[in-house]
Amino acid sequence: MKRIVVIGSGNLAEALAQAVARTPQLRLVQLYARNPQRGGEVARLAATEWCGDPAHLAEADLYLIAVSDRAVGEVAASLLFPPAAVVAHTAGCVPLDALPARIARRGVFYPLQTFTRGRAVDFSAIPLFIEAGDDETAAELEAVARLLSRRVLGADSALRERIHLAGVFVSNFANHMFALGERTMERAGLPVDLLRPLMAETAAKALDAPAAADVQTGPAVRGDLQTQQRHLELLDDELQTLYTTISESIWQTSRKR
Repeated sequence: MKRIVVIGSGNLAEALAQAVARTPQLRLVQLYARNPQRGGEVARLAATEWCGDPAHLAEADLYLIAVSDRAVGEVAASLLFPPAAVVAHTAGCVPLDALPARIARRGVFYPLQTFTRGRAVDFSAIPLFIEAGDDETAAELEAVARLLSRRVLGADSALRERIHLAGVFVSNFANHMFALGERTMERAGLPVDLLRPLMAETAAKALDAPAAADVQTGPAVRGDLQTQQRHLELLDDELQTLYTTISESIWQTSRKR
């Protein structure tokens, strides 16, 4: 049974700690986080102990650092890990060598998913991307990853950056478009829940299609300049620029297929 410590108290740490705790072959021995209130909350959700004192970091076989990208190096440098332990961060756009060189067995354990506080996810369906400084460490990370997920792949830091970029487009940017649509409805004095069926169908048909571009609809893909001009007249300057840029991208992408 692999002993694991999850480091962090954010959205990913919450989901990861619970996924580890639910896996019979793994033992979550501690949730380490500097925020006592949030750290204690995540620890309770995962039925493990919380620790915020570096001097009392539990001994484990694997330490998973699930903190913000900018904090990965700082947090790793502030802790003393057992020499034989594997230490891996979970960030998509942070290189392997962000972990201090004094850590002999370094790795990356990156789940391609968006995580939200209090929202359950099926970790077994999440692609996990593994990177390590040596083959033995990579094998150990892969073994743990395969206990949590059905899809485990290798990806070095350069490739993982591209994967993370793709994730920003399909998750963060797509959600922002939903938010702008809701704001447009609010300004028209309409309930935003009128958009929910459209949002659900948009995501569903993109998932069902061989490629999302195959099911693109709307005035941009049709080259309907008259409708686009009417839309632009309803928008302020900032959103006019965004609308024009996205519409042109849709048009150009559709012409290349």
